[in-house]
Amino acid sequence: MKENRKLLKEVLMDIRHDMTDEEVLNLLADSKISVSPEKDKEKYTLGQRAADVIAKFAGSWAFIFSFVGVLVVWMVVNIILVTKAFDPYPFILLNLVLSCVAAIQAPLIMMSQNRQEEKDRRRAENDYKVNLKTEIMIEDLYDKVNAILARQSQIESLLSKQSPEDGETKKQN
Repeated sequence: MKENRKLLKEVLMDIRHDMTDEEVLNLLADSKISVSPEKDKEKYTLGQRAADVIAKFAGSWAFIFSFVGVLVVWMVVNIILVTKAFDPYPFILLNLVLSCVAAIQAPLIMMSQNRQEEKDRRRAENDYKVNLKTEIMIEDLYDKVNAILARQSQIESLLSKQSPEDGETKKQN
């Protein structure tokens, strides 16, 4: 962080040689930092959007309840149809289906998490830029307020020097 601040101050010093404070602030104020979320959705492919939807559903209570329901129905149907069961008791086919679901679901969830991590990284970078921009503006305002206060104290000292003279000139009139 200190390196960023040092680098920023060096860049600002270089910029200030070429630009006034107002121009620097206008440049910062006019710079676009945030990106609209609609543009993010346009960049994703159909497969990526499907992975996001599946990951969102797979991480919900609706998925858990529906999946438990399917498992219970599968087992009950195969227990009732003992002689004609399509997947008799140790439920080997059910184990195969569960393994396939897990094998397909895990990469989809990971792809979705990677995209979410990228979004979070961009959001954090955007927050950093906004904070940096705000810090620069506050520092500039602080410098301007200090300059105004210094100028005001100069004016006050000049006025205090002129006050006794004004009093003497009034007495003479």
